[in-house]
Amino acid sequence: MSSAPRRLAGRSHPGPRFGRLLALSMGLSPIAVSGCAVFSPLPTDRGQMVEKQDYDKLIPGTTTRADVTALIGSPTAKATFDDNTWFYIGEITAPVPLAHPKIEQQQVLVLNFDQGGVLRSLRRLDKSNAHNVAMVGRTTPSPGSDSTFMQQLIGNVGRYNPLSSLGGDTLGGSGGAGGLGSNNGPGHGGAGNTLP
Repeated sequence: MSSAPRRLAGRSHPGPRFGRLLALSMGLSPIAVSGCAVFSPLPTDRGQMVEKQDYDKLIPGTTTRADVTALIGSPTAKATFDDNTWFYIGEITAPVPLAHPKIEQQQVLVLNFDQGGVLRSLRRLDKSNAHNVAMVGRTTPSPGSDSTFMQQLIGNVGRYNPLSSLGGDTLGGSGGAGGLGSNNGPGHGGAGNTLP
């Protein structure tokens, strides 16, 4: 017997080439992981975010509605009972996984015009002026009974009869009077949907 070490078939010692590849992959893995931030969702503009350099051009006492529309566009909304109050509402949101989007920036530009259509005042409101509104936990009562899904399912068995709309004595109609295309239902007095 020979004292030389035996070599296993198909296996060899990883050479210097493998060591360099391992070192390179370990060196590049932090860069690859940090590259995932490149694919994160971008913030989204919603509504009309009016830039400061644009609303600084609006001068109370001289700027008209037509000037405002030409400069920053139509308003997002007008006051309910006053067409002379215009609102430009916008926000920038960032998506959050499994939650509502996070509001990064929020702005409301309020313009008040006089009866002649000339700008009288301008106010800019931002996120610091916002108020959180809590939902009321109460429920509105409704008439009727509370029924479960199974009660609703079983209660509707037999109510749908596709043959009743065909008319005729043999198919479940009411002697031809309640057939398809007939307006002789209850409450119509045989006149259908026509006005007297």
